[in-house]
Amino acid sequence: MHRATVFIAIFALAACAPGQDQNNEDVAGDTAVSDTMNAAPPASSEARAVVRDAQNRELGTVTLTETAQGIQLSGTLRGLPPGDHGIHVHTAGICEPPFDSAGPHWNPTSKQHGTENPNGPHFGDLTNLSVGSDSTATVQGVTPGGTLRGENALLDADGSAIVVHAGPDDYKTDPSGNSGARIACGVVQGS
Repeated sequence: MHRATVFIAIFALAACAPGQDQNNEDVAGDTAVSDTMNAAPPASSEARAVVRDAQNRELGTVTLTETAQGIQLSGTLRGLPPGDHGIHVHTAGICEPPFDSAGPHWNPTSKQHGTENPNGPHFGDLTNLSVGSDSTATVQGVTPGGTLRGENALLDADGSAIVVHAGPDDYKTDPSGNSGARIACGVVQGS
């Protein structure tokens, strides 16, 4: 009885081995299954940016989600000065105060700044961030185009950042909407 069990075990293991045809060559179908099992998982359609001020205080997290219309931004920021502030997506994933390190607005289609500019907008242009008297703001907006990865990608070799400005964006003045100094920044991290 013990020999029968060993024979069945050897037969079962042989059945699990890669397939071979009559010429003792691997069967392509088994290789395809193996390749599928070893393939990298698909890239996520979401990213995040932890936003900090010039004193390195964490203000909150912005989530970026790829949609058919563009990239949706959502989150809550706390600790900003009350009032309206320009908020934009910038081209470099570096946030060293005074945040000029984040580069210009994300603009892969070479447009001018602003939704009210006939030659605009940049993909990095967003509506103003309204900060309440409690220094809290809800981030809610969609970029005018672009993707996280692929064509017109936000997550390219040098990364990207979310930048909050001291003043409101006028939606028309190139290159930054006359929105003033950069007061907060968060590097966009893909998952």
